Amino acid sequence: APPDFHLLIASGCIRVARGPKENRARPAVDPLFRSAANVYGSRVIGVVLTGALDDGTAGLLAIKQRGGVAMVQDPRDAVSPSMPQNALENVEVDYCLPLVNIPSALVRLVGESAQPENRRLPPPPPGSAAIETAITEAVMTDMEKIDVVGKPSAYSCPECNGTLWEIQDGELLRFRCRVGHGYSPENLIAEQFEALESSLWAAVRALEERASLLRHLAEQSRARHHNAIFTRYQERVQEAEHNAAVLRELLLKNGPVGGEAQALS
Repeated sequence: APPDFHLLIASGCIRVARGPKENRARPAVDPLFRSAANVYGSRVIGVVLTGALDDGTAGLLAIKQRGGVAMVQDPRDAVSPSMPQNALENVEVDYCLPLVNIPSALVRLVGESAQPENRRLPPPPPGSAAIETAITEAVMTDMEKIDVVGKPSAYSCPECNGTLWEIQDGELLRFRCRVGHGYSPENLIAEQFEALESSLWAAVRALEERASLLRHLAEQSRARHHNAIFTRYQERVQEAEHNAAVLRELLLKNGPVGGEAQALS
């Protein structure tokens, strides 16, 4: 496109780096939008379509902060309305359209001249977009610069267990660790629940293995006529089996972990 015209950014236009995941995905939509806004400024048109959780909101906000155009699919028209709905709640979008009307709107917009002076939001803090892009592309070596874009929080990264930095984008709160893993609030909650579920299944396995070992030792004690030791082992077998059964029922029947994660989607 000519230098003063809008440019619709598609995934193929941006180099995909094998860096840290953002919102549990690589490649991810937020760093795509952010890097496009960082390079092309007001020429970028960002579109958020149907999808779960809140991916795309932070990237769409970055586009608006650089004077670009923000478009979302009407949540009432979306199969999964979470992504467009979250974008509407946190970004001053320019267009909210049914899917059938989006192609014609894009065709019209790419033929119009970009207007950088019409920015409705203040520019991001100096260097923050470039720093986050460098973190995402894994080219930053001085990770202390992450303090420029946020402050340490009380939470840890579910993927690497490092400290998460809080990044306040206007009303939008995000998180990023020193390694570079990034999370929106809902994606962080979902990842925490997945990590918790994984830990609970590991606990079930450990308890069932413990019960199996104790049962084996109990059988040996009975064969040697060590009745008192046999009784103690049997009691510990029953305790381990009970605890494992409680956790297994929690995971399979009630499903508090998966249930809440699905509700967020």
